[in-house]
Amino acid sequence: MTLAVTFTVAATALGAGRQAGDYWVQTHGQAQRKGLPGWPGRLACAADVATYTLTQAGCLLLAAAVLAAPVAAWHAAAGLAVSAVMRYAADRREPLRRLAAAAGKAGYRESGGAAQLDQAWHWTWLFAAALVIAGGWPS
Repeated sequence: MTLAVTFTVAATALGAGRQAGDYWVQTHGQAQRKGLPGWPGRLACAADVATYTLTQAGCLLLAAAVLAAPVAAWHAAAGLAVSAVMRYAADRREPLRRLAAAAGKAGYRESGGAAQLDQAWHWTWLFAAALVIAGGWPS
C-alpha cells in the first residue's frame, strides 16, 4: 500500500510541478530559445530544465511533508533526474522530431500534432519518474 500511496503523491506533485514549471516559471526567452541550434538553445533549455526541476522538487517536498508520504531522498533525486533528462530531450525539439519520424508520426506531427506528441512524451515520463520516486521502478 505504501508504494501506491507514494506513487500517487509523487505523480500528482510532479504533474502540478510540471504545469507550474512549464507555464508560470519558464521565461518567455527560455521558451523562445530552448529549441535553437547550438549553445544558445542548449543554455536556454538547461536554464528551463533547472527551474522546471526545482519547481517539481518543491511540489514533491511540500506534498510529501503535508501528506506524510514516505519518499526516500535518493528515489526523489533519481525520479527528478528522469524528469529533467526527458524534459531536456523533448524541449531541444530535434529528438522528438526524429522519434516521431521513426514511429511513423511525422505526418501527424507536421500537420498540427507536434504539441500533442510533446505533451504525451512529458506525461509518459512523469509517470515513469513517479514510479522511480515511489521505489517501484526499476525494482
